[in-house]
Order: sequence, then structure tokens, then C-alpha cells
Amino acid sequence: MKKNLLSFGFLFLNLFCPGFSQTYLISNVNILSMENEQVLNNHSIFVVDGKIQKIAPMTEPFASNLNHVIEGNGSYVYPGLAEFHSHIPVAQNGDTQLQEEAMWMYLANGVLRVRGMIGHASHLPLKVKIDAGELDGPRLLLSGPSFSGSSVSSPEQAEQMVRDEQAAGYDHLKLHPGLEMDEFLAISKTAKELGIPFGGHVSLDVGLEASLRGGYKSIEHMDGYIEAMIPDYSRVLDSKIAGPFTMLLVNEADLSKLPALVDLTLETKAWIAPTFTLFDRYFGSKPAEEYRNIPEMKYMSAEQVQSWINAKTPYEQSGVLTKEHVKPYLEFRNMLFMTLHKAGVPVLMTSDSPQVFNVPGFSIHHEIELMSKAGMSNFEILKSGSVNPARYFDQEDEWGLIIAGASADFVLVENNPLEDLNTLKKSYMVVMKGEIYDRSELKKQLDKIEGNHKR
Repeated sequence: MKKNLLSFGFLFLNLFCPGFSQTYLISNVNILSMENEQVLNNHSIFVVDGKIQKIAPMTEPFASNLNHVIEGNGSYVYPGLAEFHSHIPVAQNGDTQLQEEAMWMYLANGVLRVRGMIGHASHLPLKVKIDAGELDGPRLLLSGPSFSGSSVSSPEQAEQMVRDEQAAGYDHLKLHPGLEMDEFLAISKTAKELGIPFGGHVSLDVGLEASLRGGYKSIEHMDGYIEAMIPDYSRVLDSKIAGPFTMLLVNEADLSKLPALVDLTLETKAWIAPTFTLFDRYFGSKPAEEYRNIPEMKYMSAEQVQSWINAKTPYEQSGVLTKEHVKPYLEFRNMLFMTLHKAGVPVLMTSDSPQVFNVPGFSIHHEIELMSKAGMSNFEILKSGSVNPARYFDQEDEWGLIIAGASADFVLVENNPLEDLNTLKKSYMVVMKGEIYDRSELKKQLDKIEGNHKR
């Protein structure tokens, strides 16, 4: 596949013979390996056949006949970001345009790994083509079609659905609301038997405690915690009283119950996926119409943007999304997040894109801003998008770190992300499995997507 390998930004590339993407040296860079908070200053990265073969100080000479050299000129290299709660577009009648556009938007924003969380059969060939190098895109880890009150009809059918998804090649199971306890237990038992991880929303008839003890690996949106702290659970069950995600009852939460919930989360080794930007935008007090023309919306179709506006407007019209309701709810979520995080519950970087006003790739930077505002350190934020996603799937030595032997998946930026998170918004170079995407190529692809959706 042809890549644009001309000079870009402050980087200089020497091209002397074919096969550049197979073997090359990136010199004079500062490396955040993510093994710890140390920055390896003035180092080089030697890439061979899509793998990092060696990392060494600039003072250590490489072979004198090495012709393929990228001069990093003091840039910072980190392992890239994750979108670990994505709703990957569906290919309609074989049309993969929206899927391919989403993949480019992720790459252009330094997102090198994506966990699909609402599966479709068209996602499997997309993953195969990316893995084979036939399409450009981040590393995909896919959940199958979701288990919910509308897709599950009995414990027996739920068990078969687990078996079918595992056999089809999905990496994960996604649970949505509406499951009965016996259905959930059938899913849990079968998934454990087959060794496929699962997680998602917490069904009201199941509850957080049973979900955690039943084997949820990830609690999406930090769902279930507020509900588990409401003394009168019957109020939770009434959607008119509770509101979306129980936001209208947040002031009734009994915080004395939180320590036990944190301990249970640690005991069961569950992960949390906060999706801050979803709640900030979908359930925030900013009017839906104000999102119509924000910069990244130019990469989405007018119909998609309108559908997002239509999704939020009823909540506005019903009076749910007033500042009086939204402010304490979002503050509570920040407190809950930091309590879980400080206790040692591992965090996954998630923004739920493309979902209401969250454009693929771009929304990750909104998520990062909100994680930072909640109180998370820059290093821990980067960890949630690199080391943690790999560890979640027991692939820590394969990607998510910049170490010898790992896949050559990393991003070059101008400044040190440990000091300046905004630098993550401007990737000068993206490397995915050794393939190089320079800034001009990424811009070219974004311009093409914008042109596809001219208003």
C-alpha cells in the first residue's frame, strides 16, 4: 500500500532504496516507553519488519550502512492512544466508506487501538483487511452484537449467542441493559467456559454487585455505581424519577456504601471505562444545536449530526438537562472516577465514538481534557490509552509499550505529553505496525473525508 514518505513538519526522511517501511531508523527522539514516567532523551528507534528491534541512546552507533533514517529533531514518541469504547460504523450493503473514514480519523488523531463495543458482522472483514495491510487503520478488538433485553429471550438462547460470537471470531462480549438475572448468569457461565471477556452496562435486574461477582471485566460508563448507592431501589427502576443513567437521583446516593463497592471492584479485578465526553456532551447542559457547527463535525454527514441533535433534544425539552441537574451529576461522576482510580481500579481510555457529538478520533482529546480536569495525572491518562488496553487483553508485551520486540505502533509529537496534553492533538507522524503515515498524508485523508460530507 502506498504511503506518503516525503519530508513533513520538522522531520526529515532519507530515502535511498525501496522497502523503507520494512527497515529504518528514527533518530534523535525523546521516548516515553510507558514502562514508567522516565523519558529516554536523545534516543533512536530501529524498526525491522513492523517490529521495534532496538532502542538505544544516540551515543550508541548503529550500522554505518543504514540508509533509511528519519531525523526526529527532538520530537517526543509515545505509544499512541486508545478508543476502547467505539461504535464502529456498519457497512451498508457492502459500502465500507464510513468504516474506512472512521479508521482514518482515528489514525489522524493518534488513536492506534480501538475496541468495538457494538458489534456487527461487517466489522470482522474490516479487521481482517486491516491486519492484512489491505486497509489503513488502528488495531481492532471487536465485541459482537450486544446482549440486551431485546436480543436475548432466554438463558438457553443467551448461551448459544455467546458460543456463536466466540466461534465467529469476536474478541469480547458487550452487555446492554434489560437482561434478566438467569440470562445474565447463562452469559457469564458460558463466557468464562470459553475464555472470552465481557462487560458493558449494568442491567437493573442484575445490579452492580452481581455483575462484578459474575465476571464483568469492564464496567462501561461507570454504570451501576450510583444505582447501587440509592437506598430506595424502586426509585431507580422508575425511569421518570431516575432520569438517564439515574442522574436525577445522584443527591440520594449513600456515600457510605462506596468503599465497599470500591473494594468489590478491586476484588473482582474489574476495569472502568468512564466515557466522560459522552456524558459531557449528550447529557450536558450545553444545547444540542451548539454542537452542529463545531470544527470536527465537518467530518460527519449532515444526517448524522442531525440524528445526534434529535437524540439529545427530547431530554432538553423535558427539562432533564438543566444546569441544576447536570452540574451535581457530572461532579459526582468525577468524584466516583477519582475514588476508583486512586484505589487502584484500572482505567480504559474511552469516548464512545461515533456517538452523540463524539467524532471518531477527535473525541478522544475531549475525553483526555475531562480526565485531566477530574484530577488524573498526565502519565496515568497516557497509560489508560496505551499500557492498560494491551494489558486488558493480556497482550502487554506485544503493543502499548515502546520496547524492543513490541509492534512498531507509536506517534511522534512536538512536545512532552507528560507536560503538555494539547500536543497530542497534533500528530506529526503516526507509525502503525511499522507503516509510516506522515502529517501531510493524514491531512490529505481528513480533507478527503471533509469533501465527502460537504454541507
